[in-house]
Amino acid sequence: MSVEQQASARWSLGFSCVGHTYSHLFAPIFFVVALMLEAEFNLTHGEVISLIVVGNVLFGVGAPFAGWISDRWSASGMIGVYFFGVGIGMILTGLTSGPFQLLLTLTFTGLFGSIYHPVGFAWLVSQVEKRGAALGLNGVFGTIGPSVAAITAGVLTDLISWRAAFIVPGFVIVLTGVVFWILRARGIIHDAETSTYVDHKPAKGEIIRIIMVLAVTMLCTGLIYQTTSPALPKVFSERLGDLIIDGGVFGVGAMVALVYVVAGAAQLIVGRMCDKYPLKTLYIIAFVVQIPVMMLAAQLGGGGLLFITLLMVSANQAALPVENTLVARYAPKDWRALAFGLKFILAFGISGLGALLEGQLYDLTGGFYWMFVVLACIATVGFVSGWLLPSEPKPQAQVAE
Repeated sequence: MSVEQQASARWSLGFSCVGHTYSHLFAPIFFVVALMLEAEFNLTHGEVISLIVVGNVLFGVGAPFAGWISDRWSASGMIGVYFFGVGIGMILTGLTSGPFQLLLTLTFTGLFGSIYHPVGFAWLVSQVEKRGAALGLNGVFGTIGPSVAAITAGVLTDLISWRAAFIVPGFVIVLTGVVFWILRARGIIHDAETSTYVDHKPAKGEIIRIIMVLAVTMLCTGLIYQTTSPALPKVFSERLGDLIIDGGVFGVGAMVALVYVVAGAAQLIVGRMCDKYPLKTLYIIAFVVQIPVMMLAAQLGGGGLLFITLLMVSANQAALPVENTLVARYAPKDWRALAFGLKFILAFGISGLGALLEGQLYDLTGGFYWMFVVLACIATVGFVSGWLLPSEPKPQAQVAE
């Protein structure tokens, strides 16, 4: 890489990482704020959570369309649109006056949020040499999103109002978009492929098997994430008792933030391992760990629940850099953004119904026992399916001659 290419790669990595954090703000903020909205709107927990379901689904379903536009137009241009769309959507969410308006603005935000994952990941892997490490670092910033969301939502809600929890981050995202467009206009950020990574080429007979297996495993990973995200604030508020720092939203948010910070560290470690060890092995281990801890989470409370939750979310998040490296490795370069988009139909679109699953199970059973049992079964399906992935040589980044 030339000096200019290295500088471009660093800027691309930086904005890709920040953009990943932003993509995981609006939903976790809502899940913390939902604790207040139940009383304000006189709705049950399940009814409040249902307001974000359409936005969650569009967050994934819109991804292939965003990826297709990116492949045909401009990856960096789409990232610029993403910053403004999500920022404006969050500001509008903070200005709503009732459940129906809230549903509309969360849907708007989810639609623009769907741009990041297919476009940001494809753009990133076109600019860097060590994909696993870059995707792992990028994943850390994605995991930081719920942590930042939980803390800021708790602080802003307790100090100002739940509306500020959306409006303040929204303005920050819009300002980031302004800086991004300035750098893009100056040519510091661009779309030109600078990576010299040589992809592993599977045999033709393996392609269908890889696609089918990943469709199942990525759906499992997404369902677990989308179900646990709205559940954690409620679980902690009910089961952690004296561990909560205070009786307000901030204490719950701090505990949720802690979980996702630890999970981010797990992503960073596994991301680096993706450049050194077989992806299939790493993937299977991530699912195996989740099965017993889900069953323990169904029954525990207090400090034991917090520890188990750290393991549970970390294992779920550790699978993500492995998945993304697999997609980057096998997807054709000219269709990479679309391929990531198709992945996120499963990871965020269909699995976005996990929020509905969580809310309905809670309203039906009055607790979270059966939710964790269902998630353990889903992790088992992911583990069994992962065995069907083809074995492959140890991944290595190679420089083209």
